Amino acid sequence: MAYIPNHKNLILFDGVCNLCNNSVQFVIKHDKKNKFLFTALQGETAKAVLKEFRIDNSKIDSIILYEPEKGVSLKSTAALKIASKMGFPINLLAIFLIVPTFIRNWVYDYIAKNRYQWYGKKDNCMIPTPELKEKFLT
Repeated sequence: MAYIPNHKNLILFDGVCNLCNNSVQFVIKHDKKNKFLFTALQGETAKAVLKEFRIDNSKIDSIILYEPEKGVSLKSTAALKIASKMGFPINLLAIFLIVPTFIRNWVYDYIAKNRYQWYGKKDNCMIPTPELKEKFLT
């Protein structure tokens, strides 16, 4: 698996999903402390993380947050933990972590199930600009 510094967090996302790509762009724009790295679920780094944590790639339609010292978070928990590491007021979304996981994930799964229909799908994974290339792992 690629080396991830302890002060960084790795976001694994569906590289062909327009909603996911827009979410990554949002995080990049608001990541003022440069805490996040990114990799598409279709890439080698993601495959290594999924293998290490025994996550079945064929059953995952989720964003995944990998924190080197804490492991992985999935679905709504990952999204809210990502928000918690961003600046004010975005970090206030972390308050929703008090909502039971099964309720949060029901909403998350509904959106995930319909994301291609609502937001579309790309033929290929996003290619980062030269300025952003250092934030992306293959």
